[in-house]
Amino acid sequence: MASGTRPLISKLLLVAAIITFSCNSLFVGETEAANILGILPTWAKSHYIIGAEYLRVLALAGHNVTVVTPFRLGDAPPNYHEIVMDGILDASAGLEKNYFKYKDGSFLMILSMLYNDLADTTCRFVLKHPKVVTLMKSDQQFDVVIVETFMTESIYGLAQHFNAPLVVFSTLGSNLWTNGLVGAPSPYSHMAHLMLGFTDHMNFYERMINTVVGVGEQVYYELVYLPRQKRFYDEAFSHASMSFDQQLKNTSLVLLNQHFALSSPRSYPPNMVEVGGIHIRDVRPLPEDLQQYLDEAPDGVIYFCMGSHIQSKHFPSDKRDAFLKVFSQLKQRVLWKFEDTSIPDIPSNVLIRSWMPQNDILAHRNVKLFITHGGLLGTTEALYHGKPIVGIPIFGDQLMNVQKAVRSGYGLKLDYELINEASVREVIETVLMNESFTERAREISGWYHDKPMTAAETAIFWTEYVIRHRGAAQLRSPAVELKSWQYYLLDVGAVLVGLCLFVFAMIYKCLGAVRVILDKVNKYKRD
Repeated sequence: MASGTRPLISKLLLVAAIITFSCNSLFVGETEAANILGILPTWAKSHYIIGAEYLRVLALAGHNVTVVTPFRLGDAPPNYHEIVMDGILDASAGLEKNYFKYKDGSFLMILSMLYNDLADTTCRFVLKHPKVVTLMKSDQQFDVVIVETFMTESIYGLAQHFNAPLVVFSTLGSNLWTNGLVGAPSPYSHMAHLMLGFTDHMNFYERMINTVVGVGEQVYYELVYLPRQKRFYDEAFSHASMSFDQQLKNTSLVLLNQHFALSSPRSYPPNMVEVGGIHIRDVRPLPEDLQQYLDEAPDGVIYFCMGSHIQSKHFPSDKRDAFLKVFSQLKQRVLWKFEDTSIPDIPSNVLIRSWMPQNDILAHRNVKLFITHGGLLGTTEALYHGKPIVGIPIFGDQLMNVQKAVRSGYGLKLDYELINEASVREVIETVLMNESFTERAREISGWYHDKPMTAAETAIFWTEYVIRHRGAAQLRSPAVELKSWQYYLLDVGAVLVGLCLFVFAMIYKCLGAVRVILDKVNKYKRD
């Protein structure tokens, strides 16, 4: 298909989607402007970006949105009202800011930090913040409460407090703490734990490790973590209209920052919906100097960014110098998000900035490669624009995302421990010289864009569906009412095993009795 026809087709699809929405409204009834409360509880900027964009598009759809947030949104609509939680960065001051240090820790250490340090800090801070307490004491009413699900179960109680349906969104896609809310199946055979770095095609050893880790985490989650969250809930909502367990089961909708084309196909109940890429806005004009830098790069540009958490300035000097040495020998230009612009001996083909408009840069035709830490936002943006990657995973889901890129053929992995001139040059030259990486990225990008609604339109529709149907209980799976031992049929299995053992015991006993009789008969014959 000629590239010039693609914008026309995209516009026609957009018009068709708008007409479809208009027709649907005639049959299901329009959703009047609703009062929406959004809770963005974490200080992590990448998490905030997804939640803020979701709530922003709800405001643009005409709803009155109140947002409890750690940051201010620069271009907030007039009906987007912010309650900024002052001091959230001070509350997280005890957490390590040089994320390269987490590379030396095991995934168990990361899980411990999430389930203990991060969860306790976040929930205590939000539920006891004076502005949140004032909001709870106010007479404001909301039609739906939206909370990020990231070690925040006790904060869900704001939904019952305001007598509103609960919608949660996950910045990490589906996982243990989202699946249980709506009874989504999560077999260990092909759904890898996000911290292990496995893909959806695991060998026997990987499936065994995945199962042991998954079962162990679920036991800890249910027996240790959730009871602690329940204590936070009971302290904050002493006169709650429903218990902590009831609030979890009354989750109306889970939105996932995930898309099957970018991750893996999954089986979901109807109230678990993928909206991966919701944070990606329409491409905006670049600053004039960046636009010129990109336009005038005949051999293309490499964009290098380690995300909002991991900062390139924390690279050890030997690894930083290895990158600079290799970059100086390339014919391509390099844009590097580097938080210390005073570093010495920057090659002439390298431009360093402490911040860059990543999505707008990746959209440029001359960007040939994205060097990234493998975060979900960055890899989603890369595939959205059809760009291959070199991934340097450090912790969390980054290894899994990069392994997915390697397996799918649109990227290579660069081990952090092995960063030197030779390894950096090898992966960069391999991706740049082999067109198959770019072709594969563009193919997957096509899969992502081939859908009836954008991620934002999908999120708006299902949020309004929950509002229209007062929680949409018809979407909920009966699986949420089951205990783990019921869901996995452990009680049925135990009874069946017991019956089998009983039958074997009876057979053994009968055979023993027959043997005794035969021995007596044989003895009688001999006598």
